[in-house]
Amino acid sequence: MNADWVGASVRARSMARRRVGAGAAREIAAQPSLGSALALLADSVHAGRLAGCTTLADAQRATRETVLWQLRVLAGWLSAGGTRLLRAVAGGFERDNILALARRLDGHPTPADFELGALATAWPRLRTASSVEDLVAAVRRSAWGDPGAEGSTTLPDVLTLVWLRTVAGAAPEARRWTAAASALTVGRSLLVERVVPSVRLREVARPLLGRTWEETRDLAAFRAALPSSVRPALDGVEDASRLWRAEAALRARVESDAHGLLHGPRPGPSIVLGAIAVLDVDAWRVRAALAAAAVGAGSSEVLDAAA
Repeated sequence: MNADWVGASVRARSMARRRVGAGAAREIAAQPSLGSALALLADSVHAGRLAGCTTLADAQRATRETVLWQLRVLAGWLSAGGTRLLRAVAGGFERDNILALARRLDGHPTPADFELGALATAWPRLRTASSVEDLVAAVRRSAWGDPGAEGSTTLPDVLTLVWLRTVAGAAPEARRWTAAASALTVGRSLLVERVVPSVRLREVARPLLGRTWEETRDLAAFRAALPSSVRPALDGVEDASRLWRAEAALRARVESDAHGLLHGPRPGPSIVLGAIAVLDVDAWRVRAALAAAAVGAGSSEVLDAAA
């Protein structure tokens, strides 16, 4: 085993041990205000980035910045040849930068871009686009590929599916997660937003989901049309408006699988992937808990769905 992976595996396990945890997330969710919830995170790995946050949006953004920082730290332990996995995962942040730039070019205020550093793929070139049309053209020429004839309209879902496919290619252990996430992405578009899937959306979904789902128009038919390995992602969901529960349950499934990877016997990419997934789900739990505290809900239905 490459010595780089030994060091990265040790570091990854150390990072994972510093996660907030499900129990602490529930305590945060039970707080009567955002301020009191943030106080409980004063000694957490998120503390530095949460300092000065006064709004829910800023606090939730800070937890994502922490995860990106953790990816960049892990990348520092690996040679150029070993960063494919981390760059693939970081593609989710690059996707969000692209979508934020599209909104900004369309006249809407957006947060500052995520700082990707060496984990960037196409962002250094895309960020210079001066119009939405230029951005779509630049995306088409990049590793992200053709967003489709609809341009910016289908950009969010197409980029998400391209990213999930990239992660599956870089980490075979994540294929089950990415296929399920792809199904939920197209399911939301098809069954909740009632958007007929574009040609490009179908193309990028096929490697993980096949073709049969493309002509379905109700939840039962959609689930039946998915590959058998993906159908469990929709277990317990009887109405398309409740797909968010399936998304929460998927997070819990990813976390469970990731703990198995994290405690594998040999240093290597699987341990690093496990740690990344554990940290990402943990940050998601914190965001859900902060949202509950911000409105004084006393608990989080989202966290309950992931239990």
